[in-house]
Amino acid sequence: MISFNYETEFSLDNESVLEAWISGVIKEEGCELEEVNYIFCDDAYLHKLNVEFLNHDTLTDIISFDYSVGKSIQGDIYISIERVIDNAADFGVMVHEELHRVMVHGILHYCGYKDKSKKEAALMRSKENHYLAQLA
Repeated sequence: MISFNYETEFSLDNESVLEAWISGVIKEEGCELEEVNYIFCDDAYLHKLNVEFLNHDTLTDIISFDYSVGKSIQGDIYISIERVIDNAADFGVMVHEELHRVMVHGILHYCGYKDKSKKEAALMRSKENHYLAQLA
């Protein structure tokens, strides 16, 4: 089950399409969907979580809490819509494109992908692009 929750005025227009897409990503990666909660919020909300749970006093676009066990995917993905909007402008892409990238990025972490090294980050970006093309 995938749920979409809102702690800000933002809301998705196409929840069912995105739910099917994310479910497909998980399946294609050889994993099984248990429960994923997306929580869309603002910078202040996400900053508070970043300080409280990760001891990072910085703004970020996404924080994910992964409760997956093996290939059984479950977790909470918090996304700052303010950061997504700013990042979209910085990267010269549409807001929905950046939002979808961040959404699939969190899921790919749950599926076992890392992005700490250059090689890992390149693979993660390749996977993101692959799945974004499926949504287009």
